[in-house]
Amino acid sequence: MASENSAERPAAKHPFYAITLVALMTFMGVLTETSMNVTFPTLMKQFDVSLTTVQWVTTGYLLTVALLMITSAFLKRRFTNKQLFVSAALLFITGDIICGLAPNYWILLVGRLIQAGCVGLSGPLMINIILDTVPVHRLGTYMGMANLIILVSPAIGPAFGGLMVYIASWRMIFWTTLPLTIILLFLGLQAIKQYTPTQKYDFDWLRFALLSVGLVSLIMGLNIVGEPGGPIRFIGYLILAVVMFALFGWRSKYSHKALFKLSVFKHPSFVYSFLPYILLQLSNIGINFLLPNYVQMVDHASSFMGGLILLPGSLLNGFGQPIYGWMLDRYGGKLPLYLGNFLFTITALYFAFFGRSLSVLAITIVYTVFAMGRSMAFGNSMAYGLKKLASPVRNDANALYSTGQQVAGSIGTTIIAVLMTSIKLPHLSSSQNVAIGSQFAFGLILFIGLINFWFFAKLFTFKDGSESD
Repeated sequence: MASENSAERPAAKHPFYAITLVALMTFMGVLTETSMNVTFPTLMKQFDVSLTTVQWVTTGYLLTVALLMITSAFLKRRFTNKQLFVSAALLFITGDIICGLAPNYWILLVGRLIQAGCVGLSGPLMINIILDTVPVHRLGTYMGMANLIILVSPAIGPAFGGLMVYIASWRMIFWTTLPLTIILLFLGLQAIKQYTPTQKYDFDWLRFALLSVGLVSLIMGLNIVGEPGGPIRFIGYLILAVVMFALFGWRSKYSHKALFKLSVFKHPSFVYSFLPYILLQLSNIGINFLLPNYVQMVDHASSFMGGLILLPGSLLNGFGQPIYGWMLDRYGGKLPLYLGNFLFTITALYFAFFGRSLSVLAITIVYTVFAMGRSMAFGNSMAYGLKKLASPVRNDANALYSTGQQVAGSIGTTIIAVLMTSIKLPHLSSSQNVAIGSQFAFGLILFIGLINFWFFAKLFTFKDGSESD
């Protein structure tokens, strides 16, 4: 039944204020996530934990976000936009307080997992409001403008986190974001409207549990693969993950309860936009983890400098979003996707072959070009896929894009952390071993760029769905 009447529908004529508030709420979540990346060396010393343990502050956060995003298609149909927005804000505020007061690493991790609920709810909510209110022929532009707000946070996040560590404490990351989130909560209570009716559905807890166990097992296995005895345990986790995914697929054939529709994978336009989308996200989160820690551990730069190297590229990444979205609407998918992936691949090639000899300034410049290309291809992969899908499956596609993005980010951080610490040659120093391990990480990102060219070529051979829906 409709939970808010159609009298509120006229607000859809001017949705950008509501979209902006939801995007800003998501911005706060991404800001704390990217800010924490540069605090890892400090947290390792303060709490006496290893790099593979402390990176769960990011990996666990992203995984929790992914598990919530799995449910976004159900949540969209079951709850109002305002209910989801308020829940996102309250989860962020609760996590802020817990993290700010955390006496040890494990309490900090619990706070981060709670705080992850903010992005898990608000990220898909933003896209769903856009899908409800914006005509398809302007989808790229509007998604670009909304992504601008979100993607500015990775631009200032590492520098902001490094600055907090440098002048005060990592705890200030949470105390400074708390009042801003409270303000957004009160603004959202007035501005967030409902544009489609809601209905009562039975949630498919069994399928959710199977998929959750599978994802957690996969990430756990990847996280320990570089430890002593890790490969054996990784195989065990991998087998468990495969079994859970197989049971999920089998159960999906017979379940009539709500989660999301796997039938969206029957659309080639979704498949060949979804795969490069998640691989670009894996690369993005991975290299945003790699470079700040690389310059601190290898070049012995400060935490502030570690965050600062990402600032120019991330700013260009964020502020370029409306232009990249306009390119998609004006010229179609080939120009932004091929050009973006070319810039991504050529800079990954440069990192792979010359990364060990690059100065901090050179790393900053190459990353700036990398970020521009990745951003151009990333946002438009999703927007192009949604344009080509029919309206009835767009919410389910959004749930899968959002979930895949977070899972890929979680996997990316884990894989890069493992590769960075995988070399342990006794005749080399710790920084030299990390430098060699990082070259393997750059090589992986280069391979992703090459394979994405094939995915995009396949994407442009299919014309399913309709842009006139």
